[in-house]
Amino acid sequence: MPLDSEEIHTMNVFKKAARTKAKLRMALIGPSGSGKTYSALALATGLGGKIAMIDTERGSGELYADSFDYDTLQLEPPFTPKKYIDAIKAAEDGGYSVVIIDSLSHAWAGEGGILDIHDTSTRGSRNGNGFQAWKDVTPQHERIVNAIL
Repeated sequence: MPLDSEEIHTMNVFKKAARTKAKLRMALIGPSGSGKTYSALALATGLGGKIAMIDTERGSGELYADSFDYDTLQLEPPFTPKKYIDAIKAAEDGGYSVVIIDSLSHAWAGEGGILDIHDTSTRGSRNGNGFQAWKDVTPQHERIVNAIL
């Protein structure tokens, strides 16, 4: 529960900083064929533990099955926010230490992704107000981000 100004002034609200959980969150960006998937798998292997890959690239994540030990989940269109969130939750429930999402761009610009949902909302609104449609779409994007975090 948040403290009000009076409580902050009348009590000791600070505590000793302690490192409890440190989790790496990393995005790899580059042109097609630049080694993002391979690099993600190499980093994940270095971190240790079970590795899960959420693959939206039509099975291309399995190209490195001979080089790394990991499990894949193939996501097919539509790439809705709920589908990504469910996949992340399944990896968490499966006890995976590292989750690679290859690729998150489909959640934004792919079929069924955020921009697709926005366009559908805009067309379905009475006044076609694209700005107003973001009010419904933004929380869905935020849910994906929160699932990753």
